[in-house]
This record gives sequence, structure tokens and C-alpha cells, in this order.
Amino acid sequence: MIKVISNTNRGGAVDTSAYSFAATEDIRRLHTSLDAYDVTPLIELKNFKGVRSILVKDEAHRFGLKAFKGLGGIWAVYRFISRELGLNNPTLEEIFQHRDRLAEMTFITTTDGNHGKGVSWAAGLFGCKAFVFMPRGTVEVRAQAIRDAGSATVTITDLCYDDCVKYTARLAAENRWHLIQDTSWAGYEDIPAQIMLGYSTLAYEALRQMNYQRPTHIFLQAGVGSMAGAITAVFAEVFKDNPPRITIVEPVEVACFYETMRIGDGLIHSATGNGQTMMAGLNCATPCDLAWKILRHFAADAAVISDDVAADAMRQLAEHGIISGESGSAGFALANAALDSSNLRRALELNEDSIIFVINTEGATDPVNYDKIQRQMLSRN
Repeated sequence: MIKVISNTNRGGAVDTSAYSFAATEDIRRLHTSLDAYDVTPLIELKNFKGVRSILVKDEAHRFGLKAFKGLGGIWAVYRFISRELGLNNPTLEEIFQHRDRLAEMTFITTTDGNHGKGVSWAAGLFGCKAFVFMPRGTVEVRAQAIRDAGSATVTITDLCYDDCVKYTARLAAENRWHLIQDTSWAGYEDIPAQIMLGYSTLAYEALRQMNYQRPTHIFLQAGVGSMAGAITAVFAEVFKDNPPRITIVEPVEVACFYETMRIGDGLIHSATGNGQTMMAGLNCATPCDLAWKILRHFAADAAVISDDVAADAMRQLAEHGIISGESGSAGFALANAALDSSNLRRALELNEDSIIFVINTEGATDPVNYDKIQRQMLSRN
């Protein structure tokens, strides 16, 4: 199942200068100074189903975390610690000179999985404490991966994602802990803005790998939309005169950007589905305000996909040597299925000259389900 809806609010001016190459230099400097840093692969699938190519940025290899989220988490935690210590763009060595104060800091967040891994890893790197809370339905393997990544104490709650965010924000205020959340609301914008800026490293890596050749299309999966907003901002900044055509991809039952575009009044609206999807990292019912401010102007449309479309994409990517989790496959899933449909080709303006950029945002973060999906393909054969 795939549906596409146009963004009637598209157009107008929005400032993306914070995402310029020069403005994000300090972020790349931090990332590249980390022992775990390496450039993740950009894999080209040439002449794929009648388009010129699909470019897949494979974040399954990022920092050993199997997901891109560490880019935003480490930058936001670093920025917060720097301010607390009164330091201006310090090196890691300068920060580590304050180990006693670092040990007194406690971070807290809500996550569907990958963001929590990034915060746990960052807190562990700096010697800080962390608490991570997860929504109902989370599989234990995702919680354990967060514990293994760093220093976090992890709890799976009986709350939906949005209510879990409110709960952790309340705990942070009551305990004077530091909230590192990757979605924004009125009065809470700085940390989410820094997290989004942290994702710029991914975009500039990809641009260098494609020799700054402009892709015609970018399909970006969205939960709260912080990654989608950040990647869109970079490409809009780099290709000011002719930015790529951006499509947001969500699970059909948790589609807040689709619902926001459907209503079309320019305001944020929450998803209306039943909240059931295997794409756990995208199971978020309300858009990030900061992300919508960018996507409102630059996204051409939003698409919803069903779980079986994502599963097909996971199997297709595996045939090309790319291990992709349920949420990680979503951008490619839209391309993979849409190219088999003449109606969707027209709706998304795809043709033989199209170059589609997608991001495999995670690897097999639920190994049991990943193996089950791959076995389904074997049984079909």
C-alpha cells in the first residue's frame, strides 16, 4: 500500500544558512576526531528499474551503532557539556580534564531505539549518566542495544511515544536532569536544533561522495522528522537555485507529516492511524516543529507505505549487500515500489534520467525480525 499527497504549502523563503558547509565545520571537526568515526558508504544502484541510479547512503556502519542517530546525539551532548563547563569549541581532551563534573551530569531522553543509542553512547563517552525511556511495544533487543552502547539505564514503558516524551521531560525538570530530545516544542528548541545540525555531517559526506552532483529526487523517512528536516536543509542550501525534489516517507498507520500536508493549513497535525507498524523508529505521531518549518517549504509531498512494502525493500537491499532494518529501508522502499507503478512514477515525476538519493538509516536493529523477513523471501523462492 502506497499513497502520495502533495504539499500545498511548498515554496516561500526559509533560512538554511545554519546548515552551510562553513557553518557546520565545527560539527564535522568533532565527528572526525572520534576514534569510532569513519565515512559510511554511498552505494550506487545503476539503471535500477528504469531510472539512472539510486544512491544509498548506508548508515548501518555509523560509529558501530548500526544507525545514524549518534551524529546528532554526540553533537548535542558535546554542546551542552561545553556550555556547562564554560568552554568554547573545546577538544575532547580539554573536556576530559573535568571528569569530576562530567560524572555529576545526567542526561535523559525518550526513544524508539536509535536516538537512545546515540545518547547512551555519547553519555558513556563523556563519563556521564543517562536514563532512556522507550514506548510500549518496544522489543527487548532494542533496549539492550542501548544499554550496550554506553552508560544508559533503559526502561520500556506502557506509554505511546508522544506521552513518553512528555514523561521524560517532566522527569528531567523534577530531577534537574538534562533532556536530550530529538523533537521540539514551544520553549524547547535548542537541543533539537543541535541534534538536527549534527546530521549535517551525513549529508556533506554524501555530497562529497557524489561529487556534488545534484540528485533529482530525495526520499526521506520521517518519525518526528528531525533527520528529514536536516538533510533537506543541507541540500536546499547547497542547491539554492534548483533543490532536489523531496518526498517524506512514513508508515501508513503513523503518518503525521502526511496528515499535516493533507489538512494543508500550514500547521502541525498529529497522525490519526492505529500506531501499529514494524517500522519502530518511525512510530512517532507528532512532527518536530523545527523540522516542519523546513519541510513545509521544501518537501514536494509525503508518501505512506505499509509494512509489506518496507519488508520487500529490506529483501531487495539484501540482494545488493545492504543490511537494512525496518525503518532504515523506508526511503528506498518508496522508490522500489513506485518504480513498478506508472501512476506513482507520474506522481513522483520519475523518469529515465532520475537520480534518487535515499538513506539506509539503520541496520538490523531487530535481528530476529530481520531474519524472519529474509527467510520469507527464501520460502517464496
